[in-house]
Amino acid sequence: MKSGPIRSPLTWLGGLLVVYLVVPVAAFLVRFSGSNDRGFGTPGLWSALRVSVLSASISTALIALLGIPLAYTLARSRSRLSGVVGIAVQLPLALPPLMGGILLIYILGPYTTLGRLFHGGLTNSLVGVIFAQSFVAAPFLIIAARSAFSRVDESFDDVAATLGHGPLRRFAQVSLPMAAPGITAGLLLAWLRAFGEYGATVLLAYHPYSLPVFTEVQFAGSGLPTTQAPTALALAVAAVAVVVSRQRRPRRPSAPSPLPERRPPAVGEPTRVSFDLDVTLGTFHLVLAHRATSHRLAILGPSGAGKSLTLRSLAGLLGSDVGTVAYNGEQVQMVPTEDRRVGYAPQSLALFPHRTVWQQVMFAADADPRLAAWWLDTLHLGGLERRFPDQLSGGERQRVGLAQALTRSPRVVLLDEPFSALDAPVRDELRREVRRLQYETGLSTVLVTHDPEEAALLADEVVVIAGGRLLQSGSREDVYTRPASPEVARLLGMHNLNRARSVSTTAVANGAVTIATSPHGLAPGTEVVWCVRPEHIDLSASGPYRAEVIDVADLGAVTAATVRLVDGTELYIRTAKPGDLIVGGQCRFDLDPVAITVWPAAIETGARTSFATPA
Repeated sequence: MKSGPIRSPLTWLGGLLVVYLVVPVAAFLVRFSGSNDRGFGTPGLWSALRVSVLSASISTALIALLGIPLAYTLARSRSRLSGVVGIAVQLPLALPPLMGGILLIYILGPYTTLGRLFHGGLTNSLVGVIFAQSFVAAPFLIIAARSAFSRVDESFDDVAATLGHGPLRRFAQVSLPMAAPGITAGLLLAWLRAFGEYGATVLLAYHPYSLPVFTEVQFAGSGLPTTQAPTALALAVAAVAVVVSRQRRPRRPSAPSPLPERRPPAVGEPTRVSFDLDVTLGTFHLVLAHRATSHRLAILGPSGAGKSLTLRSLAGLLGSDVGTVAYNGEQVQMVPTEDRRVGYAPQSLALFPHRTVWQQVMFAADADPRLAAWWLDTLHLGGLERRFPDQLSGGERQRVGLAQALTRSPRVVLLDEPFSALDAPVRDELRREVRRLQYETGLSTVLVTHDPEEAALLADEVVVIAGGRLLQSGSREDVYTRPASPEVARLLGMHNLNRARSVSTTAVANGAVTIATSPHGLAPGTEVVWCVRPEHIDLSASGPYRAEVIDVADLGAVTAATVRLVDGTELYIRTAKPGDLIVGGQCRFDLDPVAITVWPAAIETGARTSFATPA
């Protein structure tokens, strides 16, 4: 039987700290309940309480007004200056409050320039109390808010920018609501710290008494009895502040009922995206150029190739210093993202967690309710308008992300691996949905993917990249039928890559097996790499090539098999007519020379020296 959480050693260790924190409060309450004279009638008590509550509230308001923007800036900046500022604003935490008061006297004291300017009014006044409290309490809000802003995925800000919102609106409508829980905690800590501040206050503004200063005066004059009332008031105020801060506003689903009359998007001019990029991000350098001839473009490559960086450059999310970007020949690199009229579906999807489906699709700066209703209906999201993202399935969230990107009637939609996290059936369904929209609405898209089948389905033109460099680009047919190199072939999912030697301009051989090919123009004796797609291998009892069957897998609609020729070459086959393939048995097959691609082995840069058959 496993130990429950109550029996865990960690729980007992934590419980010791709870006991230490709670026992003094309990001891005070026992003493307080049995006391006859608690000190509530002591002159100045209620005035001190009023001063502490008022000054702490004003201090916290000032800290919020200045500290929240500062925290946001520090969270978003990566400069050395922001690092220095981040350390500087935490210094009051390391200083004893009494020392903080001394530092403030150097600036605000009655004989300083500021002190003389205000005729000494910055000390021994409510203003002085506020200055002292703000100095010691500000770091609590800044640290908490900075941490909260840092946890907000920057993809949310990117999506908001592509939906037409400028920096201030993105801060107010995206970052601030999403960081609200952390900011609320920081405000609570700052208020409680200001309310309980003594050291800096007693030096800078001994009068008017705040509640901590009043308590110290009573303790020095008459001992513990008259300190019971201010201590009880402090506990009560702190408890109320904590309870109020923990109240959570309930999420209120919002959507019109019924939805507005649906209006389909106007079929606009297809947008062809061209670019000549030169971008450095950290140690990664992207150099990529392409002039599109189609409005359906795919950028294909492995992880870390620079695909997402390319897409963000096209959207303007990296600023104007990325090179040249043009839509239909019109250069837009100097146009801010919010003015480019692009739709953007990032890999992380970035649906705003505090907005319902209807609010998501209506978040664009110029959203049309009738068009939003049409996209919801078209993408089969009817009836989900009042749900929040965490109440949707993965496929539904992907559809909402697409609807959100499409509601502005964008010139082009930028899709960053939009289906990679979905189950196969849902992924296939959404691919077909996007393909249908491309043809029915004239949708212009730039798709980033590592899936060659997805690129072939959703693009007329393909750009293949790796390591931030272009490997090949052109029409889908040219790229898929004539890969420029074995590396491109691998990225296109061509598994059967094998080494051999040219024996003529129309044949290659590895040992005793000679493979007839289409004319490749390589001199006899040249080391080559040749390739044939698995589906282009024709199993036939009369085929000229014989091999041993070493693996057979029934995949439902097709059968996958791995066979080995007498020279050791292994080929992967996918066929709808497997015949009587048996592991350990023999089979014969034919290869159409036209389906075989041959490259000189010398162009195989950074590739493996042998090519394994897929598992």
